[in-house]
Amino acid sequence: MNVKNTFSWVLKLCAAVILLQTLYFKFTAHPDSVLIFSALGVEPWGRVGLGIIELIVAVAILIPKTQLIGMISCLSIMVGAILSHLLVLGIQVASDGGGLFTLALAVFLASSIFLWMHKKDVLSLVKKIIS
Repeated sequence: MNVKNTFSWVLKLCAAVILLQTLYFKFTAHPDSVLIFSALGVEPWGRVGLGIIELIVAVAILIPKTQLIGMISCLSIMVGAILSHLLVLGIQVASDGGGLFTLALAVFLASSIFLWMHKKDVLSLVKKIIS
């Protein structure tokens, strides 16, 4: 396995593990998760729905044939998470010290770097979808 493939797997695992780790809080209606989605006005369906989407995306990231769609979806979700923090929730939520915001930034960076590293594949996918 060459360096690019190894680093790609590290980026994918970073994104997938963080997405999967947060599912516990979403699916168990942890008070902090309920607080976040209530502040966004989408509790409980937004919390559960996003949890299901994040589970699908995390699995897609780890499957080589669907990794590009997974990482594009992951990037989109993280843009929403970061904007939610900046526009509604604030950097620090429920005295977490900015931990959730930091995780969103880490996943955003991991998916961005991965997609940049595989930009030829991304462009091929876009061309295939368009035509």
